[in-house]
Amino acid sequence: MALVLVALGNACAPAAPATSAAPANPTTPTSDQGASPDFELPALDGSRVRLSEHRGKNVVLIDFWATFCEPCLLAMPHLDELYKKYRDRGFVVLGVSIDGSGSAAKVRGEVQKLGVTFPILLDQETQVVALYNPRTSAPYSVLIDRDGRIVKRREGYTTGDRAALEADIAAVVGR
Repeated sequence: MALVLVALGNACAPAAPATSAAPANPTTPTSDQGASPDFELPALDGSRVRLSEHRGKNVVLIDFWATFCEPCLLAMPHLDELYKKYRDRGFVVLGVSIDGSGSAAKVRGEVQKLGVTFPILLDQETQVVALYNPRTSAPYSVLIDRDGRIVKRREGYTTGDRAALEADIAAVVGR
């Protein structure tokens, strides 16, 4: 499936209705304060990352992004700063690339150029996008507490979002 996004101010959105695969569990809550559905994706480093591995240990920010989305690329260095600042307190950023199949080399190049150190996952079949971000917006982030509950969703990114995003993370990490 080809995924085409167009920039809309501080976010990118699909140029046509998303045709993502149906969620694995259609009864999974999608609103804030709901349980986060588990998933496993390949990472750029060759490992596989499962969300449930963090349950009970870490606060997780899932960041859906694409190499061709300017607001996404603007957000990545800031997210990396937050990751470095809060990781010793149990905070993890999982960057989920929604670039599509065959994009690993391009994603790797962009990540190296940006100097991002948090794990980058490849959702080449858009299975996780279908679970968390069915409109396929980018950037789109989901903040999950240590108990696996979704506590905040955020669509788009501008430099003015920096303080609010950090405050959300600090509040959940501090619990």
